[in-house]
Amino acid sequence: MTEIFSTIAFYTFGILAVGGAVGMISARRLVHGALFLVLSFLSVAAIYLLAGADFLAGVQLLIYAGAIMILMLFAIMLTPGQIEVARPGQRKQRLGAALVAVSFLVVAVYSLLGTDWPLAQTLAYRPTTETIGELLLSGYVLPFELASVLLLAAMVGAILVARED
Repeated sequence: MTEIFSTIAFYTFGILAVGGAVGMISARRLVHGALFLVLSFLSVAAIYLLAGADFLAGVQLLIYAGAIMILMLFAIMLTPGQIEVARPGQRKQRLGAALVAVSFLVVAVYSLLGTDWPLAQTLAYRPTTETIGELLLSGYVLPFELASVLLLAAMVGAILVARED
């Protein structure tokens, strides 16, 4: 029974993720596109939970569905409403974008169908956050601290660049 529920939930969240992505690119208003993107991010987080990747689901919720979407909504609210975009070669751009998209689809489908995907014999549903936390604070302390110092330096640099004199 739980396998059927998991399968139905996986396909439901997969359809919601793809539907949110399609809605994002087809939305006329930027705010609606951002809300469709939130739907897609939340669906991907649910798929991570179904796969037993609780750390990735938490990161997806906190970073993408939370912080990135707040940042995008602030950027949408702070930009002027009417922006004129030059469209001299719009047809050429659409053709080029369509060719890139179709070639990416062909490569993705070829890779998916041409690869022999091994299936795990048993699924180990155990929390991964404890293991990742122990590794970050024991074996990978130096890279973790260097990344935090690098992010701090980037933030201070961004504040100095954005500061008005």
